[in-house]
Amino acid sequence: MRLLSLLLGLILSWGVLATIDTYRFSSVEQEQQYRALTEQLRCPKCQNNSIADSNATIAADMRAKVYELMQQGYSKQQIIDYMVARYGNFVTYEPPVTVATIILWAGPLLFVLIGAAIVVLRARRRVEKEMPLSQQEQQRLQSLLAENGVLQNNALQNNKLQEKSDRKQP
Repeated sequence: MRLLSLLLGLILSWGVLATIDTYRFSSVEQEQQYRALTEQLRCPKCQNNSIADSNATIAADMRAKVYELMQQGYSKQQIIDYMVARYGNFVTYEPPVTVATIILWAGPLLFVLIGAAIVVLRARRRVEKEMPLSQQEQQRLQSLLAENGVLQNNALQNNKLQEKSDRKQP
């Protein structure tokens, strides 16, 4: 029986370890402002949780600091500015637009546009115009072909080359 009482006491005492933040406010408006602020500020440790919803130690510290600053008479904006100065813009769900955030949002779009421009320019350059051979290049080609015994009828070949070059010239 003694052991059962001891176990029951241990099991029931676990509830003592679960602490709940209890703060006393001078008015209902001040309590509502506290709740709004703790919902508006993001926990730096948790992913997308407000400090009101987070059980992290840093969130508890931030809630205590919000309460302390409210008791000292700080305004809502002053408390937010204090938290931003201490923890960075991450603690607000709507960080201000800065050069860094513009780069963060516009950078990928800019890279896609640059990539598309490069692809278009390279595709245009690939379309090479076939240039007709100059008279000197034609003679050199004929002499090389004649040396290798490829040209049987020199006059016929000259006529074909001349016809091709005439068709390609506008």
